[in-house]
Amino acid sequence: MSLKLFRSTGFHSILTPGEARLALHPGWAVAAVAGWVGIACNAWLWQALVGMGSLLPAIAASIGIAGAVGFFLSVFGWRRTFKPAATFALLGSALLSGGVWTQTIPPTSLVDDATRISALLPAWASLFSWQVPILLVLLGGLPVLWLWNTQLRRLSGPAQLRSNLGGIFLWFFVASVGFALLGRLAAA
Repeated sequence: MSLKLFRSTGFHSILTPGEARLALHPGWAVAAVAGWVGIACNAWLWQALVGMGSLLPAIAASIGIAGAVGFFLSVFGWRRTFKPAATFALLGSALLSGGVWTQTIPPTSLVDDATRISALLPAWASLFSWQVPILLVLLGGLPVLWLWNTQLRRLSGPAQLRSNLGGIFLWFFVASVGFALLGRLAAA
């Protein structure tokens, strides 16, 4: 008869070394969502690429929007709050993208004090056309499905706090650069 020092219960934790290495780091998840919102959900960038607008303000808006979303997600980058906050950011940016696309609003309206967020939303009538629902599904729904099916690496409390604080400072800097550039282009 042999002596067993450890008993196996058949239960495997998410914190096993192999699974922890395969899971996505929360910082990379923030970068992926911020990049998606800044590039794919930026209607101004796509309008500029097809020749309907200026490219430099669209790029500045991409940098500023990605930085703002990254900052927001770094603040809410904790284990229980990240996915709901990222869902809100993805669906909200898809809705705003539909409004910008259907109303052809210039990117400099982001730094205009007179512009309200409600002016960027799509009109109610456009919600029943084909463009806005398709944009909501492609730009918001599919990334939300990816997000909720992606395992994120569980970090210890101090490591998660360091990651969040580093992300807050980095993304604040990125947003400041993007919106400062957009403000200079709007003033010129």
